[in-house]
Amino acid sequence: MSIYEESLEYHSRGRKGKIEVVPTKPVSTQHDLSLAYSPGVAEPCRMIAEKEELVYEYTAKGNLVAVVTNGTAVLGLGDIGPSASKPVMEGKGILFKKFADIDVFDIELNAKNPDDVIRACEMLEPTFGGINLEDIKAPECFYIEEELKKRLKIPVFHDDQHGTAVISGAAFLNALEIVGKKIETVRVVFCGGGAAAIACANLYLNLGVRRENIIMCDSKGVIYKGRKEGMNPYKERYAVETDKRTVGQALEGADAFVGVSVKDGISAEMIKKMTKDPIIFAMANPDPEVLPEDVLKIRPDAIMATGRSDYPNQVNNVLGFPFIFRGALDTGSTAINEEMKMAAVKALAQLAKEDVPESVSRAYGGQKFKFGREYLIPKPFDRRALLWVAPAVAEAAIKSGVARKKIDIGQYRDKLETLLGTTYTVMRGIKKRVSSGIKNDTSQLAKIVLPEGESSKILRAAQVIREEGIAEPILLGNDQLIMGKIREAGLEEALKGIRIIRPSTSDMRDLYSQKFFEKRQRKGVTYALSRQLMKQNNYFGAMMVEMGDADGLLSGISQSYPETLKPAIQVIGVKPGSRLAGIYMMIFRNRVLWFADTTVNIDPTAEELADIAIQTAETARSFSPEEPRVAMLSFSNFGSNSHPSAVKVREAVEIVKRRMPDLTIDGEMQADVAVSADVSKESFPFNLVAGDANILIFPDLQSGNIAYKLMARLGQAEAIGPILVGMKKPVFVLQQGSDVNDVVNMAAITAMEIQLRKKGENHRVST
Repeated sequence: MSIYEESLEYHSRGRKGKIEVVPTKPVSTQHDLSLAYSPGVAEPCRMIAEKEELVYEYTAKGNLVAVVTNGTAVLGLGDIGPSASKPVMEGKGILFKKFADIDVFDIELNAKNPDDVIRACEMLEPTFGGINLEDIKAPECFYIEEELKKRLKIPVFHDDQHGTAVISGAAFLNALEIVGKKIETVRVVFCGGGAAAIACANLYLNLGVRRENIIMCDSKGVIYKGRKEGMNPYKERYAVETDKRTVGQALEGADAFVGVSVKDGISAEMIKKMTKDPIIFAMANPDPEVLPEDVLKIRPDAIMATGRSDYPNQVNNVLGFPFIFRGALDTGSTAINEEMKMAAVKALAQLAKEDVPESVSRAYGGQKFKFGREYLIPKPFDRRALLWVAPAVAEAAIKSGVARKKIDIGQYRDKLETLLGTTYTVMRGIKKRVSSGIKNDTSQLAKIVLPEGESSKILRAAQVIREEGIAEPILLGNDQLIMGKIREAGLEEALKGIRIIRPSTSDMRDLYSQKFFEKRQRKGVTYALSRQLMKQNNYFGAMMVEMGDADGLLSGISQSYPETLKPAIQVIGVKPGSRLAGIYMMIFRNRVLWFADTTVNIDPTAEELADIAIQTAETARSFSPEEPRVAMLSFSNFGSNSHPSAVKVREAVEIVKRRMPDLTIDGEMQADVAVSADVSKESFPFNLVAGDANILIFPDLQSGNIAYKLMARLGQAEAIGPILVGMKKPVFVLQQGSDVNDVVNMAAITAMEIQLRKKGENHRVST
């Protein structure tokens, strides 16, 4: 199936199109309906009538953007009309929602006359917090935007102009830095003459390019003073005194080419006479003005950018408009001005110089990115852009006086983190706790041994663990092989000085062998076997923790769970009075649930279930100030069945109540009764967790394991774990095949547990 056939099937399957409207408030009872509509809705209407700005308090206006077009300049398709433009506008809506959680209505206007577009937008102003103009041809788009900015008190932004200008401007600043050229001396040729080209030229002037160093070309050639054909007032601003008439002539001696025109707008031959280290931004879509491979054959010193994802340095507007609008909406801005656009440019340029997280590499097939000729701007799937661009735009809005709301930028950045997903927020909180502990006491920096040091995933994770200040990793394995892989991955600087131990040749092997022999000699372990086992990374790593040479262990990415766990149990052992159990933190969009046991106990007794419930509650309490509410799950509800498995759960509840009378726990109950307040209230009003459990204890390993995997795959939940409770010292067992992000998250949990133990707190959790 071709990409075109696949796209048609994608747009038509199931619910047609790409968007839907969903309610944000419950409408499941008569009372809900009376609040959502008549009679209750009258009160917010009265309040807004008295004070109009309250529309932002009682309606969705403050987070609602109109994507408006008349379909006269759609992508590379031209004037195809409003109906044919609708798939593009729906797509724009998806990007607003996906990247910045902004709601969108797409508005396709049957209006060729620009004054009709202006009037329509004026009439829409009460509904929307902002207007994104899209795919409107030049020069009408300039007039429409200028007039709307004068008439409306909400931000108006023509993305075809300013989005391309902002993203390419960030890339341009970084390209100049890499080649060592000063912006006030570079000569730039713009090719296009339309909305994007003129907006780029305007923004580049604000960045510092001098007007006398700009030549603009369109389909008729150079825009020069006195030219009559194809001119308009907007092009006239860039008319220059010159004898050059073609884009090829204009490129002679130029430092940069900025193309927003058409396929084959220039040839590779034309750039031969450009200066050293030419900057070539060929951004026509879907086919650039000139292909990078053709340019680099002739000018290998060139820096290239395109609008395509299959080449380095993709200039993609999604890096700009969602976050620019986010900052504008959240400050109640009346406009998106030059200061806000410049703030976005500089934020993106700076973000490109930061270390790129593993999540971005994973989105691009494991490719590594580092600031340089092939990485001038962040990738579209770099979720940090929200945290960099939106606050910068918001701050510029406040300083420039267009913001109606003054906000604390630091607090705002923290609030934005919640848009990246609950998992990001939860793990960020854990990492902050760890780094805060280290900041207050450097002895709290945990030493975590990674027995699978020869794994490329582990090496990349070790880089992130170090860079984020989570812990100091120790790598086990063949030191020569590990160093070779570090060099191959370009991690020499990031992992400089990291401790690498080959167990078979380590001078600690003799001592470890003797200690393990003494521990296990009456359990069938001879000294010879002990020496042999100490060649194995997992046994050696566990012994490092047991002997205090490391604070914790993290392993399992390449082995089965039992194979990884067995050495730790034999070397370190279970804490007396504790029960070994596996817990998963299941992170949903609006809540966090704890599932146990999911990895260890196949068919626990009532006493063992009670232990698991208590230990899970203690673990949950260490992660969150929220009080534990434990639901003991079964197929039975509060004695409705006398099957032994249901009775076992019932008995476990009574045991926990005797041992921990202050813990909120109830059961046995079915899963829906545990998590649905409506179901619980209707049939079991006495339920102590009232359908609002945050800890779910499963009756056996089979049900727990099935449940967490179904939720992770079908329930749109992120699974963090398994968190292993009950060990004497911190041991973390990864799921086989975990990715780098999983390893880093588990390392953060390990480090937090190590800090808690060092502080002597009662909580005990290891993973």
